[in-house]
Amino acid sequence: MREFEGRTAVITGGASGIGQALADRFAEARMNIVLADIQEDALAEAVRLLEERQVPVLGVRTDTMVKQAVQNLANESISKFGKIHILCNNAGVANPASAGKAVWELPDGDWDWVMGVNFNGVLYGLQAFVPHMLEHGEPGHIVNTASLAGMLPGGGPYGVSKHGVVSLTEGLQNDLSTRNANINASVLCPGFVDTKIYDAERNRPENLAVSEELSAEATEMVTALAKDMLAKGKTTKEIAEIVFESIKESLFYILPHPAWDDFVRRRVEHWLARDRVASFDPEEMELRRAKGDVF
Repeated sequence: MREFEGRTAVITGGASGIGQALADRFAEARMNIVLADIQEDALAEAVRLLEERQVPVLGVRTDTMVKQAVQNLANESISKFGKIHILCNNAGVANPASAGKAVWELPDGDWDWVMGVNFNGVLYGLQAFVPHMLEHGEPGHIVNTASLAGMLPGGGPYGVSKHGVVSLTEGLQNDLSTRNANINASVLCPGFVDTKIYDAERNRPENLAVSEELSAEATEMVTALAKDMLAKGKTTKEIAEIVFESIKESLFYILPHPAWDDFVRRRVEHWLARDRVASFDPEEMELRRAKGDVF
């Protein structure tokens, strides 16, 4: 996709973090912007900032866990701007309150919430928007936000959901190619990025909340460590620029953190060696962290 001016981009999780940075970058390319987010105050502020720049923008409060809400997002976007050309299924959450728990010990609420937002939200986005994008036939692009966690060993809802997004997007691209669609797809797999993903508990549905005891036991230490690591990561503006250039070049795998390439390579080597599950060497990770070459 090379033509952007006057075309429309829809971004879930668009009121903060990578989503907001993508909106800013697409606005620079003179696109119409649709922001979807579950947090109303942040959404209103993000819309206001774009309006101040005279960017054609629509904000739609959207709970990506709910299929009808995502379909409503598609309906409102099409009603406002006519045709959608870029779809960024970007909304995502993490679950620090359950850190250190084995996969069989994790509460159902974690699985339902994280899988609901991170995986189902992407699937619902494809179901709602792809038929429309195929029908209008103009060049388009879909970016699904996964994570390096989707390419590295590890269990728990976050890693499982991101592995699912990688696989889903690979299937999406194959389906688009076999149908000779005028649409390409990308899967974004960033490492550490300076976002507030570990503050996502503020938007967690009450019916999927973990117990206060579990939250107090694990959240404070894990969240503090995660925030420190994220703060040292790439800026969201850097990620947005990489994504924009990848769309222009029709790149499928977007891996903005090449310092992690050898970890990914090692995992594949374990598969081909029919070996045990790959794991990280804590000493190596600490050495790399100290040098800053994992960020």
